[in-house]
Amino acid sequence: MTQATEVLIPTSAAEAATAFGDGSGVTVIAGGTIVVPEITYGRLKPGKALLLARAGLSGVTRQGTTVTIGAGTPVQELVDLSAPLGPCAANVADLEIRSQGTLGGNVCAGPGPDAPRGDLQGPLLALGAIARSAGADGERTEPLDDFLEDRGNRLLLDVSFEEPAAGAFAAIDYPHTHEYTVLAVSGARAADGTLRFAATGLADHARLLSGDPAAAAGEVRLEDDALASSWYRAKVLPVLVRRVLTELEESA
Repeated sequence: MTQATEVLIPTSAAEAATAFGDGSGVTVIAGGTIVVPEITYGRLKPGKALLLARAGLSGVTRQGTTVTIGAGTPVQELVDLSAPLGPCAANVADLEIRSQGTLGGNVCAGPGPDAPRGDLQGPLLALGAIARSAGADGERTEPLDDFLEDRGNRLLLDVSFEEPAAGAFAAIDYPHTHEYTVLAVSGARAADGTLRFAATGLADHARLLSGDPAAAAGEVRLEDDALASSWYRAKVLPVLVRRVLTELEESA
């Protein structure tokens, strides 16, 4: 933070969008659980820091069956939501990080140097979430999978989705990962019976899956990191897909 030549503290979503502009040279800081360590270790030297804590972007609201979550909402506030989002949120890091980190920071996170990031991308993709964001062309609303491709140039304002008829979440869980998610699969069944699946713990951001366990490893790009090898992930991914599929079938 001390390297920043300009610090902006908007007090509304509109002010935040204006301050962000086209995103050039702007480092967005919400909970700071990802960005602040990057600055501390000298991997990030922001020229302009946009602090969102007072921008009014937090909260979970419901209108009928539609759930809207502000980008500044702490991850911990999501743990009681229905699957797959609630269980995934509860699986993110530890209580301290979940209480500080935000949905927007998690969704917009780029790949980490030693471990995957962006846990919440998976369940939100499975839920068919819609992202509302601001950028060079103003405000835009689009499917989350489209937003993820351009998230580095956009300021996420909120995401919304329809409450699923059923949901499921499964993840690799073993002690030495130190609360990082190695690999996870989320699934949701919509009110019309449509099934959607997505995986996180991949080489880049979360990706949609067909739901066929046999095809899963070929539908995504996996890589080696400090937590696990791509070979191991490829072996386990079909197992996780099968677990999620079984849980959705049993809830029908």
